Parts: sequence; C-alpha cells; structure tokens
Amino acid sequence: MSVTAAAGFEAAGVEAGLKASGGLDVALVVNRGPRFDAAAVFTSNRAQAHPIIWSKQAIDDGVVTAIALNSGGANCFTGPQGFYVTHATAEHVAEILDISAGDILVCSTGLIGEPLPQEKVLAGMTAAATALSTTGGDDASRAIMTTDSKPKTVTATGTGYTIGGMAKGAGMLAPGLATMLVVITTDAAVASAELDRALRDATRVSFDRLDSDGCMSTNDQVSVMASGASGVTPEPQEFAALLTSVCNDLAEQLQADAEGSSHEIRIEVVGALSEDEAVVVGRSVARNNLFKAAIFGNDPNWGRVLAAIGTTDAAFDPYAVDVSMNGVRVCHAGAPDRSRDEVDLTGRSVHVLIDLATGDAEATILTNDLTHDYVHENSAYSS
Repeated sequence: MSVTAAAGFEAAGVEAGLKASGGLDVALVVNRGPRFDAAAVFTSNRAQAHPIIWSKQAIDDGVVTAIALNSGGANCFTGPQGFYVTHATAEHVAEILDISAGDILVCSTGLIGEPLPQEKVLAGMTAAATALSTTGGDDASRAIMTTDSKPKTVTATGTGYTIGGMAKGAGMLAPGLATMLVVITTDAAVASAELDRALRDATRVSFDRLDSDGCMSTNDQVSVMASGASGVTPEPQEFAALLTSVCNDLAEQLQADAEGSSHEIRIEVVGALSEDEAVVVGRSVARNNLFKAAIFGNDPNWGRVLAAIGTTDAAFDPYAVDVSMNGVRVCHAGAPDRSRDEVDLTGRSVHVLIDLATGDAEATILTNDLTHDYVHENSAYSS
C-alpha cells in the first residue's frame, strides 16, 4: 500500500514511454484531505534540477495537494525548455484534478542533461490521474524506480493514525539526501510547521547519514503530506519518533539496494566530543575507497579506518582509538588487538565500531563496499 496506506490518499503508476527499458515511469500521489499540510527537504547540491527549483517555491506556504513524479529523465541541465516542462506538468495536473498548480510538487529522476519529452509526460499524467485509487501506492512506488532492483515502501501505525512511504534510490547515495525521491503520507492532523520540524529532524539522522558512494544528486527530494483524515492529532514527540522510524526504514532499504554492493556497512562512532564530529569521522571512513575495497575483499583492514579518520579535524588521539569489526576488537589504543582472522566478513552485514575515547557523543553512518559491479553499472547506466 505504501503511500496509500494512510487514509485520504490516492496514487497511481503508469507507463508513459519515458524509459528506454520500458515499464512504469509516471506516478501521481494525491491528497484528498480534509487537510493539506505538507513539508519537504531538498538536495543541498548547488546544481539543482528544474523540478527542485519548482517544488522549493511550491512548498513555501506549507500546502500540497498532489505530487507528480517521473523516472526516465532527471530534467536537469535541460535549459529553459526543461523548466517549462516542469511548469507545464504542474499546470496540467492542476487542470485535471481541479486544484492549484502552486500546490503541486514535481519530482523527476533519471539521466541528467537529456530533454524530457513534454507530450509523453503530460499524457502520462493524464493516464495516472485516471488510474488514481486507494490501492495505487504499489504501482506508484515502481514507477519511480531507475536502477533500483525493487521498490522501497514502508507502513507504520501510531495511536489512531498511519504513516506510509515510498522511496527510490540505488546510486549517488550521499547527503544532501542521497539520490532519492521519497514521498511520505500520513492521515494524522499535523500542521505544516510541525511537519517541517519533524521531517528535518528525521532526515538528519536517517537519509543524511546514508553515504553509499559519496556522490550527491541534483534531484533529491523528501516530501511529507498530512491529510488529517484520521481525525487524530498525535502527540508531537510520538509522531516525530514514528516519522523518524519510517525514514530510517527507507534509508536502510536504499542502502541494501545500492548499486552493485555486496556488503551493507554500519559505521558506528562513539566516544566523540560532539555528534557533528562523530558524523565527520564516520563519513571519512564511509568515503574511503581503500576501506570500501577492503570490505569487498572480506579483509578487516582496520589500518585503513585509522588512516581515514586521521584526515579529519575531529578531536581525538589516534593512539587512543579502538576499532571493532563485527564484534571483534581488532585495534586497541591505536595498536593491534585480536587477530584479523577472527573477523567474519563473508555475510552482507558489516558493523564497524570506532571508539574515539574523547567524549560521550555518537553517530552512525550507513555505507556500502566498492565493487566491480558498481563500476560496471555506473559505466553503462542508461534508463
């Protein structure tokens, strides 16, 4: 059900001929109300696609009635015509649904620099509007896939209300949100200002901690809409916690489907002076190609961990750091501890624990190994 699990929402996914590979490639998610509160966060990449530019303006009043999405083309660096296609998409959906174009967010994903065919997009939106239903969430989640091997969806239940979500993303996974399109819906009654706070707090510890390959997308957008259809106004802390769990679930699904990966790596940094420094240290390891290549080879090369964190400005003594891999402390106080032969990295799940022995702050970064398949897929990618 994903985005249609919450009451008040309809969705659809259709084939409009945008993908060279064929398949569903246009989606609509519509809020039928009675409330239309919304919030969104966007890529921090300065190079932003036309749909991002449009959506950042549309979300300004905290009201969203529908989200129009397509795969098969990012509509980024496509000149003035590209922005016109985004504008025309919103205007077309608005006319069909009898709503305001300014209350419609637009999302696109696919190759950068390739013009998006307007006629196919608009025809797809017409077909999607016709197909809208309360069971259309699964088709919508498939329509936004690019190199994804499977759709990513989640549903969670609070006290009298539901949150549902869908996401796409399998490469360019790095903060400013990862190459992701995420749509989250809830039938709770939550004002847009509260949605914005909860969403930013949730993405900070979920999507922004996913750093699969260190590459930041131009099209990242995470949106949440609240219909209020349940009639329930949740306690803010409960809602924020549930929204965070939904974002974490989707982030882990994105990590598990990262292009060509053979290991999912959880880098947990403890004993840091601050949370920000813990993030910096964890990210230095997540982006270290030597470390990622070692994990691909099932090699618990902890020296590459220390070398990576030594490039940061975080406060720590390199000769006081402990490193454990999958429960085996291989480095203690900057020196060898238990034998590397005790570490089993043959499974997909890898847990790296780094203790900086400086403070009491901590953070976790999610990443993947660097594989032959990743290089091959990104040298041959075309949607």
